[in-house]
Amino acid sequence: MQQKATYTDLINAVQTYFDALYYCDTQLLNKVFHKSASLFDVDEGTVFVESIESFSNDVSGRISPASKGQEPESEILMIDWLSSNCATVKIRIRAHNNIFVDHLGFVNGENGWQIVSKIWHLEATKS
Repeated sequence: MQQKATYTDLINAVQTYFDALYYCDTQLLNKVFHKSASLFDVDEGTVFVESIESFSNDVSGRISPASKGQEPESEILMIDWLSSNCATVKIRIRAHNNIFVDHLGFVNGENGWQIVSKIWHLEATKS
C-alpha cells in the first residue's frame, strides 16, 4: 500500500496535467513533464514520436477548452504502482471534440512527480 502523501502528490500531478491541457497553460505543462520526456502515438501503423518541447509549442498555439466554455472532462481510469516512486496512470480527457486515452509514466524525483513518457490514443470524436 502506498503512503497517503505519495498517492495525494501523484493525484495532484495528474490534476496539473489535466489543468495544463484544459487551460493550454504551458507553464503547468512544463512543470509536470520531465524535460527529457517523450510522447508517442501510432496512426495507421506509423509511430509518431514527439518531445515535450514540441508538444508544449503545440499546446501554446491551441485555443483552450476553458476559453470556449467547455466543461472539464477528465478522469483517472487506473493507477499501476511500480514502486512508491514510479507509476503508470491511465487517463481519459476531452479536448474540444476529441477524447483521448493516455498512459502517463510518472516518476517521483527531485522535482516531485513528473511525466517521463506519454502514449496516447484518439479514442473518439464528439460533435
